[in-house]
Amino acid sequence: MSGRPEILFPLFAGTETLAGIGPRTAAHLQTIGVSTPRDLLMTLPYSGIDRRPRDTVSGAVLPGVLTVRVRVGTHLPARTKGGAYRINVADAETGFQLVFFHARPDYLLKVLPEGSERLVSGKTEVFDGMPQMVHPDFIVAPDAASEMPLYEPVYPLTSGVTQKVMYRATRDALGRFPTAGEWIDPSQMDTSGWPDFGDALMRAHTPQSDVDLQLTAPARERLAYDEMFAHQITLALARARDRRRPGRITDGNGERQTRVLKSLPYEPTAAQSRAVAEINADLAAPQRMNRLLQGDVGAGKTIVAFLALLRAVEAGGQGVMMAPTEILARQHLESLVEMAETAGVAIDILTGRDKGAERRRKLEALASGAIQILLGTHAVFQTDVIFNNLRVAVIDEQHRFGVRQRLELGKKGDAVDVLVMTATPIPRSLALAQYGDMDVSVLDEKPPGRKPVRTVMISDTRLDEVTERLRQAIADGRQCYWVCPLVEESEAVDLTAAEARYRMLRAALGEGNVGLVHGQMPAQDKDAAMRLFQSGDTRVLVATTVIEVGVNVPAASIMVIERAEIFGLAQLHQLRGRVGRGTAESTCLLMYHPPLSDSAQRRLEVLRETEDGFVIAETDLQMRGAGDVIGTAQSGVPKFRIADPERQAGLMATAQSDARRLLHDDPTLTSPRGQAARVLLWLMSKEEAIRLITVG
Repeated sequence: MSGRPEILFPLFAGTETLAGIGPRTAAHLQTIGVSTPRDLLMTLPYSGIDRRPRDTVSGAVLPGVLTVRVRVGTHLPARTKGGAYRINVADAETGFQLVFFHARPDYLLKVLPEGSERLVSGKTEVFDGMPQMVHPDFIVAPDAASEMPLYEPVYPLTSGVTQKVMYRATRDALGRFPTAGEWIDPSQMDTSGWPDFGDALMRAHTPQSDVDLQLTAPARERLAYDEMFAHQITLALARARDRRRPGRITDGNGERQTRVLKSLPYEPTAAQSRAVAEINADLAAPQRMNRLLQGDVGAGKTIVAFLALLRAVEAGGQGVMMAPTEILARQHLESLVEMAETAGVAIDILTGRDKGAERRRKLEALASGAIQILLGTHAVFQTDVIFNNLRVAVIDEQHRFGVRQRLELGKKGDAVDVLVMTATPIPRSLALAQYGDMDVSVLDEKPPGRKPVRTVMISDTRLDEVTERLRQAIADGRQCYWVCPLVEESEAVDLTAAEARYRMLRAALGEGNVGLVHGQMPAQDKDAAMRLFQSGDTRVLVATTVIEVGVNVPAASIMVIERAEIFGLAQLHQLRGRVGRGTAESTCLLMYHPPLSDSAQRRLEVLRETEDGFVIAETDLQMRGAGDVIGTAQSGVPKFRIADPERQAGLMATAQSDARRLLHDDPTLTSPRGQAARVLLWLMSKEEAIRLITVG
């Protein structure tokens, strides 16, 4: 099926084909993302107005929207230009007035002739002791009462578009929905008690009360599920396509893995062992591996990834681990060199710093297979970097690398298996929406020996006390990070700059004791400052957040975060994870500038109460919303019109397993349910999914 099914044509026409919408209104609608009748149908009302008639305005709670049947009395024209034109009316019990400004008397005499009966509905308030309805929303003859909704849906608007226009246009669009087959699993429909799609649309656009506007209302839940299901079918098709691509069996005798595991000073956690087993099984299968390894700060991801790279070597191939920064790549090298020696494997690093003869030597060793495991940065993507037999690629901190780069790396070898690592715990709902095409391993336990970090909130009015405590800690041989939120003083945001704090601490703690790193420094200066801190030559490192990911200094046991209230929860959690890596008791001081807003207070308290990254990520999600948690620019989380992946995580999980099952049973979507699912994909504008079926 190469093009959109004909039955959907009316839904994908221009909005100007709908009742009451001309070219100008159509242009206004585009500003809220509505360019077709289908978009309009997916724009649901967010509240409603109760217009059920009552006998009288007397006794009503005012101000409020009322609907009453009245007999029209005398018209009292305005005394001044643009003044109030009043009409006396009487309901079953009392009299009141309808009021119009800038009125056209001839029009009002025609619509509300004296002595006639009318149903009027609008906002009513008391003025000078008399109820008034100013500019009623509806004036209809009693025999035309059905023209007025008893419960009127209220839509999101933009300038140039009124509720009346939206109401009329959505009624027209609803009449265009064709009869389509059912794409949801029949047992799911029975259990959930959902209406069919057309009926769900009709009910969602004609709510009868506030209950029908809730996420849990059957019609709305069904439509949210349809959106998620279409998204998950798309991800499942991408996954199936990746699996159809010929992979390679990378299997080893496990001997090198065993040697490394035996040399560890601790037993791996159950979560680590489970992840290693999942990865080994993926590598031994003929399909390509596409797995996400998700673990909290300090959960031991690096060792799991290294064991995957060893499996590549055991199978006679090579492995590569990519890190987003040079500091991280070098640190991986430092932490893995000893293990590589234990395993009898040649390991090396390639970064932008390698030049001339040194670079040539490394490239030759790589091409000949003499380097078995390579650690690197973006430098690995360059065309002259050629592997002898690349089998496994590990990508650290996925969100710093795009999908395109993931594919580039895959081209460096023949059917390369890819393992992506992230230290950002992603709430389950978002992991499903963002990484639904990948298999996921989660490290949710901390290796033994990691001491909890004591977290304290402290006002920046007590700065001198904190400095004094640091002097004491330095005397005891301890090290400290001091994180500042900005690099240069900006007039707009008067935050303490790293440079100023660096000068203050040097004066207080001694010149040689304090180092500085920030984003604007040249790479070699940054590395030099990091090295002095790692070796213990400097005791305090003043830094901007360049240190948040992966830097490992076991002797650092104090983390001071200045203006902690302006950082995001996930970032604070990452920063805190830089301490507590050694044997000493560690402390994280969240230094804030009073007074704290309610949300800042809650963020800092959550951090003080738990070290569980997944709990923190879920709280972050509730407080900020999906785009903010992962950073909208690289979030990869799709935009849904109706579904709310945060509050409907369970629905997303069902949609994922259902989509995978449907494609397992009907990979080409040719069964009656498969054909219906194709209609859904077109309906939800998932053209890329259609392409995947056609190509597949």
